[in-house]
Parts: sequence; structure tokens; C-alpha cells
Amino acid sequence: MAGSSEKQVVVIGIDDSEQSTYALKWTLDHFFPSPIFKLVLVHSRPTATSAVGLAGPGAAEILPIVDSDLRKIAARVVDSARQLCIDKSVDDVTAEVVEGDPRNVLCDAVEKYHAAVLVVGSHGYGAIKRAVLGSVSDYCAHHAHCTVMIVKKPKIKH
Repeated sequence: MAGSSEKQVVVIGIDDSEQSTYALKWTLDHFFPSPIFKLVLVHSRPTATSAVGLAGPGAAEILPIVDSDLRKIAARVVDSARQLCIDKSVDDVTAEVVEGDPRNVLCDAVEKYHAAVLVVGSHGYGAIKRAVLGSVSDYCAHHAHCTVMIVKKPKIKH
């Protein structure tokens, strides 16, 4: 840290999931407003080709539509997250949308912002689904060069 008055960065991975929203709310409730932390919200947006998974004939027509939809979703995710911050009187917030795999996007954001903490939500996948899809939180816990906090939404007991 250059100076003691410089705020440390907390990066929060955001998407359109309930778990992401819960992780953001939880972090805002427990750490903000803060005299020592500034907040960076990062949304990873898939590329149109990766979202559709097609190439060749017909791809040229559908890709701009998919890309437009992905941009709208990203804008909605960021707007919603910004509104949660405003509601909690947190105004030292930077938000960005980065195209790519969320695992890489979040680890890159940690480096870019020299983050002290990375916060991610937990989707609570079982072992098989996690093995097939790969866990963003697990990857970040092993590869991000900062403390990683995985916020889990409590299970409702019946």
C-alpha cells in the first residue's frame, strides 16, 4: 500500500444469479459503507460465439442478436448491483463488464485493481455438476492473488 489513506479494493463478482445478489448484499451489510475499502463490481459476459456455440452458416445472422442480448443482460446486472450499493449508501463503487470466462475475468480484475479481497457467491453445485462445469469460486480460491471470500446463502431448514 502506497499510503495509509489509500483504500483497499474489494472486488465482487456479479452475475444475474440469486447467489451473486446475496453475496453482494451480504458484503454491503457487513463491510460497507467503509472508510478503508472501495468496491469494484465485475461482471463477466460470455462472448456471443461461446453462448451460442455455433459457427458456420447461419452464425453471422444470429450472433449480433445474441451479442445484443448479452449486452442488455450485462447492463441490467450492473444497474441492479449499483442500485443495491446506492440503497446501502455506498458510493465509492466502480463497475465493469469484461468479456470472457468468469474464472479468468475475476482473477484478472484482482490483479488489475490490486484487490485485497475477492468476493464470490457460491452456487452450491453438487460434486458431479461442479466437476463438469468447474466452480468459479473454487478456481478463484486457488488462483486469485488475494484473500477470497465465498459467500454462501444459508439453506432454509424445513
